[in-house]
Amino acid sequence: MSYRIKVPAKTLQVDEAHFLSGLEHQLHRLQEYRRPLLVGLGVLLLAAAVIGGVFWMDRQASQKAQALEREATSLLAARSTGDPKNADHLLNQAIAKYREVVEQYPRTATAPLAMFHLANAQVQANDLAAAIDTYQRLLLQYGGNLALTGLVQQRLAYTYLLKGDREQAAKAFAAIVENPGALLKDQALFELARLEESQSRPEGALAHYQELIKTYPNSPFTSEATIRTKVLDVKSKEASSPPPAPSPSNKPNK
Repeated sequence: MSYRIKVPAKTLQVDEAHFLSGLEHQLHRLQEYRRPLLVGLGVLLLAAAVIGGVFWMDRQASQKAQALEREATSLLAARSTGDPKNADHLLNQAIAKYREVVEQYPRTATAPLAMFHLANAQVQANDLAAAIDTYQRLLLQYGGNLALTGLVQQRLAYTYLLKGDREQAAKAFAAIVENPGALLKDQALFELARLEESQSRPEGALAHYQELIKTYPNSPFTSEATIRTKVLDVKSKEASSPPPAPSPSNKPNK
């Protein structure tokens, strides 16, 4: 008969003192990092509050700018349909509203359009110097919008023509032609050709007319450019041909 020797099961005794010391160590480390963590959390909350405040202020500014722009547009509409005696007063009010948008809310999306309308209103008020200054500031501040830039350059060119400054008008029209994103380049070429004609420079006028006909064959200005080209060709041939010889006199000698 065999006897089985009972071996007591091995049990791992937990070192309670070691466990407690480790826990205390972790708590101590947490205490050490608590202040930086709280500071970092505070900075994040502050940054979020600042960003939220900026967005809120931008939204408020955008809404105010849009409201002012609508008021100014309504004043201009009332001017065109209302009492002519009150027209100047309404125009001045609209100018003041547009100027407020430009000066008080320059970072809003409404500001470039308000500045454009401001300059147009100044032209209506016959304040050409102020309008030219506004157009130029618009080109300087918001020149990244190529489509709007082309319209501004066109209005600027016509304002120079109203002022009688054909040289600056030609520069503005030429800037439209050179602007890759500008609209109405065909009209700018036509106006450049007319300016050359008005200053008795047929060669320059022909060059612009021919470029218009070649580049924009479907333009509404092409037919007029074709007629003007033929007229200038005839004048050029007449100027280059020698004058006719005087006819001999048929009077009898005395």
